[in-house]
Amino acid sequence: MDMKLELVPIPVTDVDRAKAFYSEQLGFDVDVDVQPADGVRVVQLTPPGSACSIGLGTGLSAYEAQPGSLRALHLVVTDIEKARAELIGRGVEVGELQDVGGGVRYASLEDPDGNGLVLQEMSWRTGDAF
Repeated sequence: MDMKLELVPIPVTDVDRAKAFYSEQLGFDVDVDVQPADGVRVVQLTPPGSACSIGLGTGLSAYEAQPGSLRALHLVVTDIEKARAELIGRGVEVGELQDVGGGVRYASLEDPDGNGLVLQEMSWRTGDAF
C-alpha cells in the first residue's frame, strides 16, 4: 500500500496575514484560495519543489487547532546558509545555524502566529538524493 502525505493544516488567527507570510516571505506557491461555502475558506500553499502542501483556512475542523501550536514543521533545503540568508533578506527572523552532527544542520523560524518551522539541511541529500 502506498501513502503520500500531501497536506498539513496550519492553525492561524488571520488567513490573509498567514497567506502573505507563506507566499511572499517564504516563497510558497499559492495553489488554492477558495470559499466553497458560507464561512468556509481554504488556502493551499506549496513550498517550491515539494510534494506536500500546507493548508490555511476557516470554517472546517481541520483548522480549529490553537493558532501557534504547530511545532517543528521541517523545510528541507540543500544549502541552509543560502536559504537562511534569502529568508532573512525577505524579512523573516531566522535563528542561528545549529550543527547537530552527522551532516545535519537546523535553523528555526516562526510564522506570525508562532507556529514553529525549521530549515533542515542533511548534507548527503543532494542531487537525485534530495
